[in-house]
Amino acid sequence: MNDRILALFEESPDAYVSGAEISRRLGVSRTAIWKHIEELRSSGYTFEASPRKGYRLLSKPAKWQLTELLAGLKTIVLGRKVHLFDEVDSTQTIAHKLVASGAEEGTLVLAEMQTAGRGRMGRAWHSPAGKGIWMSLVLKPRIPVYFMPQLTLLCAVALCRAIGQTCAVDVGIKWPNDLLIGGKKISGILLESSGEDERLKYVIAGVGISANLLVEDYPEALRPIATSLAIASGSLISREKLVQTFLFEFEELYALYLEKGFAPIRLLWEAQSVTLHRPIRTMTPQGPIEGIAEGLDDSGALTVLTPAGERIKVFSGDIELR
Repeated sequence: MNDRILALFEESPDAYVSGAEISRRLGVSRTAIWKHIEELRSSGYTFEASPRKGYRLLSKPAKWQLTELLAGLKTIVLGRKVHLFDEVDSTQTIAHKLVASGAEEGTLVLAEMQTAGRGRMGRAWHSPAGKGIWMSLVLKPRIPVYFMPQLTLLCAVALCRAIGQTCAVDVGIKWPNDLLIGGKKISGILLESSGEDERLKYVIAGVGISANLLVEDYPEALRPIATSLAIASGSLISREKLVQTFLFEFEELYALYLEKGFAPIRLLWEAQSVTLHRPIRTMTPQGPIEGIAEGLDDSGALTVLTPAGERIKVFSGDIELR
């Protein structure tokens, strides 16, 4: 039915098509038409609705231009093998399966849409079609398992630098893995791994970037806390260009990390942080902690100075900026 509705709009490009006309042509109720229009919206189509005129198709979901993406890559390893999907439950799930089948380091999974995109702590990630960058990257670093949080911070730095180069926005990192613009979230990072004998076998770096979502693309509950690069900058961005830049930045920082360790990454992270030197609150297994976020330690943990003068290290969890 959705294809038949789209065909009607193709017959009258840029024109309104009334609900009565769609109902008559397709032999379905006005309620059914509304439901199908909402389905198409969730798939990345944009419609303008007028009570008197009907519906007008404004835009179709963008499609990844894989040839353009690969042609503009400046990396040696990362992104040289790409698996592109129209729809997946999660790019993370696909990446894990590819590693089990022998996927090499640098393998990239991209999807137009995720039906079960996930963030940290099992949270859902809103991933509409054609609007964002939903990707997972295979890494195989020869480092201990307990160093993996450092890779999360490295990934955040690479993404922050890439966005700064490709978009006219002021973006910063909220510990440990969120990127914010004006206090609203535009990206999240989820690293999952498999280890053996305390060493990592592989890491899947999942990155979700709200690139070209418009306000109406967000559920009501997310609008106060989430934004996109398009909303913040006032213009649509090239997803291909941003991925190319991110992979280049990641590869450069990854090589630096493997050679020099975490120290230079820590300095870069602290320079781009919106967490440090301000009051924060977080919940730990031992209870809530409040204080001033001072910096990162050598492992990547956040050091918090409490009102009592005690310095506490927070290794995981969410923080609330006060």
